[in-house]
Amino acid sequence: MPAVYSLARLGVGLLILAMMSKDIVRAQVRNRFGIEVPMRDGIRLVADAWMPDGDGPFPAIVMRTPYQRTLELVSGNRPPEVGEYFARRGYVWIIQDTRGRGDSEGTFTFFHDDAKDGHDTIEWIARQSWSNGRVCTMGVSYMGTVQWLAAREKPPHLVCMASTAAAGRWFDEVPYIGGAFQLQFMLGWTNATAGRMYQRANAVAVDWNRVYRHLPLLTMDERVGRRTPVWRSFHEHAALDDYWEPLQFEAPRDFVSLSLPALHITGWFDWDQPGALFYWKGMRRHSPARADQFLLVGPWTHPQTWTGGAASLGEWRFGAESIVDYKPIHLAFFDRYLKQTASAFTFPRARVYVTGTNEWRDFAEFPPPGIRMERWYLASGGRANSLSGDGRLSRSGPDAAPPDRFKYDPADPVPSTVSGADPRGIDHQSIERRDDVLVYTSEILNDTLTIAGPVFVTLTAATDGRDTDWTAKLLDVGPDRRALKLGPTEVGVIRARYRQGYRAPKLLDPGEVHVYRIELFDIAHAFLPGHRVRLEVSSSAFPFIDANPNTGNRVATDTTRRAATQTIYHDRDRISFVELPVLDKEH
Repeated sequence: MPAVYSLARLGVGLLILAMMSKDIVRAQVRNRFGIEVPMRDGIRLVADAWMPDGDGPFPAIVMRTPYQRTLELVSGNRPPEVGEYFARRGYVWIIQDTRGRGDSEGTFTFFHDDAKDGHDTIEWIARQSWSNGRVCTMGVSYMGTVQWLAAREKPPHLVCMASTAAAGRWFDEVPYIGGAFQLQFMLGWTNATAGRMYQRANAVAVDWNRVYRHLPLLTMDERVGRRTPVWRSFHEHAALDDYWEPLQFEAPRDFVSLSLPALHITGWFDWDQPGALFYWKGMRRHSPARADQFLLVGPWTHPQTWTGGAASLGEWRFGAESIVDYKPIHLAFFDRYLKQTASAFTFPRARVYVTGTNEWRDFAEFPPPGIRMERWYLASGGRANSLSGDGRLSRSGPDAAPPDRFKYDPADPVPSTVSGADPRGIDHQSIERRDDVLVYTSEILNDTLTIAGPVFVTLTAATDGRDTDWTAKLLDVGPDRRALKLGPTEVGVIRARYRQGYRAPKLLDPGEVHVYRIELFDIAHAFLPGHRVRLEVSSSAFPFIDANPNTGNRVATDTTRRAATQTIYHDRDRISFVELPVLDKEH
């Protein structure tokens, strides 16, 4: 049975975790800056360290970053503060510039050197006189992903991992999502990491809206102000080819021999939640250390997985109990598995925050074993276009209904709401007034409907183009008619040419009908009485993803666009539906 935690009980639990450390004494800390760590090919990577005063030896925690080791890890969270926190509690805490970034030598690539560099760094640490030979990794985002790549190399002295918001599903998360390119974020990211020093400040005056309209996509980096090798690599490898193979974690292959305790942290609005839960599920299903895996998921965006969240997010309201300090949780994990001064890590297997009812719940597994996948069918009289249409979402099966149609024009795509400031919780009614957005809404709920797990949309659809995109969003509609989107990404999407997989794209014959499956990823949310469930279906979310030109040409170099007529079927023979992971009340 899950437990529901009030603010007071959660606070007491965190205090107990912090007190589990056997040496909370505020010891003196000594610093070592500019440490050169040799790699197997002679390249030297540079790190800073915070150490307990004394000869040691000590266990070590290492974080590897492409964002300069001297800058804030996340806004308001600086390396010296984190380093001193752990050093005062008996750990050496190390932060290192990855290859080609900051003071480190070499050329920066998108994760391609991080497996062997991570291995070599861990083993170098273990050989130092101040090290007791036990090393654990830690970090968020890119700093989370490099942990998994290094772990796959099996460095002998790596004993545990604390991975937060780690990417890992390259065509379902970053830089592609459902085969569509995640334009807005990746253009800014590749520019920011283009040189050795962090470059984001140079682009503050860039007219991004003008840049996003530039064609071809391949040379959009030059419109920002520089030619960026990583940007070019993404577009030169628009299928799951050999470029991606070294970065691709495979289940069960890469989990069955990975016997490491791991703390997994992500958020319901974290754009890297797909990767973070991919690693969690892989370790729980296949790892020999499956009993030593722990999951924490809050109502957090990507940065908030590290800062601990906020009481609200746009128009979402959570309350102070949703805010969590990650440091004492990490400390208790390290005390158990790295320093081994604690006999247990007294944390639930999976602690997740359920939005809607705004409560923490503990489960013996996630997704919970008690969920059942429930189909909600798309229905209409053929006029589901916009909020003023007749689209319905129904638990009863489809009838003999006419299809819905809309025109998708890549020159006038549906706008996305996610900007660089990540304002989740924006009311979608303005978007839903467009005729190229199909809107399907349920009847008013009489009882609470709680979902906890993966959400999928199945569309039976056709287009008159050689290629196109299909997008979907799940929303909670309140009594005041505000429509707030659920899930970690702006939209779920499938690019039609990838309908049979990402390794071998295949274009369409115009007019042919196909079944498309769109992943909306994992959601834990309670639709309250008086609310409605809503699904949006369209073909764009710009500039979150690039606007598919519908031509079937190579997207990276295409400079032409054509409008496409899109058809969604939802009759007895050609059904379309959303699958919700319903959690029954007794669970």
